[in-house]
Amino acid sequence: MTKNKSKSKQPEVTEMTFEESLAELEGIVTAAELDDAPLATTMQQFERGIALAGHCKTLLDQAERKVSLLLPDGDLKDFE
Repeated sequence: MTKNKSKSKQPEVTEMTFEESLAELEGIVTAAELDDAPLATTMQQFERGIALAGHCKTLLDQAERKVSLLLPDGDLKDFE
């Protein structure tokens, strides 16, 4: 258990779906653009945002690999 109570309320990034991660990341970006939060809070949100973005990329990479396996020739060019 972490000492920071705000982190304990948030789900683990690795347990989130792509859609949940993206929605939270969008919320963090919106809040950063509109809010004059203290630097410590901004840095915590930045760190969470980096983790969320990385998780989204991982999930997208996994989906791309799965699609390429399902395609007869393994080529994604037709979908770009």
